[in-house]
Amino acid sequence: MEHTALRPRPLPGRGPRAGGGPAHHPHAATRRRRRLRTLLLGACAGTLLVLSGVGIGAVGATVLGGAGETAPQPRVAAAPVRDSGARATLGVEAVDYGSPGALVVGVHTPGPGYRAGLARGDVLLQFGGARVDTAADLARAVARARPGSEVLLTVRHSGGGFQQLTVVPGVVT
Repeated sequence: MEHTALRPRPLPGRGPRAGGGPAHHPHAATRRRRRLRTLLLGACAGTLLVLSGVGIGAVGATVLGGAGETAPQPRVAAAPVRDSGARATLGVEAVDYGSPGALVVGVHTPGPGYRAGLARGDVLLQFGGARVDTAADLARAVARARPGSEVLLTVRHSGGGFQQLTVVPGVVT
């Protein structure tokens, strides 16, 4: 007869199985499924964010002034053009909107757009005398603007109201 008091019995799921194989872990499969599900959902969410335009890319860099104009400007040899090197920036990030206009998705806090009163969700309809149909139109209009000069901006706020703001484009450094 064995003395069971001297040899404690293993906890359920911790000791060897009846067949002599490894210990049975009943919740291991659930944990694996949960980890796999979390990993797949994270990958899908990341892909969705990238495809939906969270990484704004060239359009945002152009509006911010990180890239030059989209089309090269011809130079006339008879009248040399003096380029001071200063490019204008509005300090906003914008994407194409379904109808005419450029949707503001980001406003840089210490910047010209913030000082003028632009907010995330605003739709820019006109910049100076140029109508804004897409984010590329806004980028071209900002690139043509002179830094330090006042420009009239027509905005439709997210609440539906229209407003004309005066903005002074800054200098890209």
